[in-house]
Amino acid sequence: MRLTSAAQTPLGDPLATAMDSIEEQEWLDGLAAGIRKVVRAVPMGLGRDVLRGLWLGHPLHPVMVQLPIGAWTSAAILDLFPGESRAARRLVAAGLLGAAPATLTGWVDWAEQRPRQARVGLVHAASNLAAVGAYAASLAARRRRRNVLGRMLGFAGLTMATVGGTLGGHLAYRQAAGVNHAEAVPVLVEPGWHRIGALEEFPVGEPVRRTADEVALLVVRDGDGRLNALADRCSHMDGPLHEGDVLDGCVTCPWHGSEFRLSDGVNVHGPATAPQPSFECRVSAGGDVDVRLPVTA
Repeated sequence: MRLTSAAQTPLGDPLATAMDSIEEQEWLDGLAAGIRKVVRAVPMGLGRDVLRGLWLGHPLHPVMVQLPIGAWTSAAILDLFPGESRAARRLVAAGLLGAAPATLTGWVDWAEQRPRQARVGLVHAASNLAAVGAYAASLAARRRRRNVLGRMLGFAGLTMATVGGTLGGHLAYRQAAGVNHAEAVPVLVEPGWHRIGALEEFPVGEPVRRTADEVALLVVRDGDGRLNALADRCSHMDGPLHEGDVLDGCVTCPWHGSEFRLSDGVNVHGPATAPQPSFECRVSAGGDVDVRLPVTA
């Protein structure tokens, strides 16, 4: 028996197709460029890395959205029961207060995303902005004792926030925004030493690209003759570190400016929130350079 096209298509496909189609909307690029310029121009200093989640080890934005989403979801549940309007109103207000820092962390992350990610991110932000507007109107209606209208606006706001959350999931899990792009390195490189060349192939202070088990490495020989090796593809967005600047014991990613310490891969500045995998180096009696992943007990 031959299946019809409807039977061959999983139920989730229309929604996935709709979200995929947002990635193709090139007309959003002009708007994205203007907003990106504004976000990057805001003087934040070290606060930008705080908002990125450098201190946390992963993006801060998913943590910050817990307050508004949790408060608004709780308010929606209370709206289903009589006599809970006062508590629901307080939860709506708490969600609006929590939306401000969540929005700020989101824009800081978004400003360093690729064009296809940025397009989805704009629609994600628009959905969340609509949710904030609906909840602000809901709170105003509740304060005027127009509780039925307040509830309806609250449910509308939760719907918009859910759309925004779905798009956020698409960004994170489908488009890999905010994930550690170097996480697989310890799995791909076999244990033990790997020869990557002769010592004379690594000039002092110059980044050199080599491979170990087909994993790209950045190798830099410092002024003391010490060799440092990191995974070459940046943990933030897979940028080629060997094309970046080497200065004061650090390498800067040429794509988005993440800075990593050569000695151990620690991320000194974002937008990367995860460190680079670091390799041990040795020079054999014959002048060959070998690298390996650190041996853990």
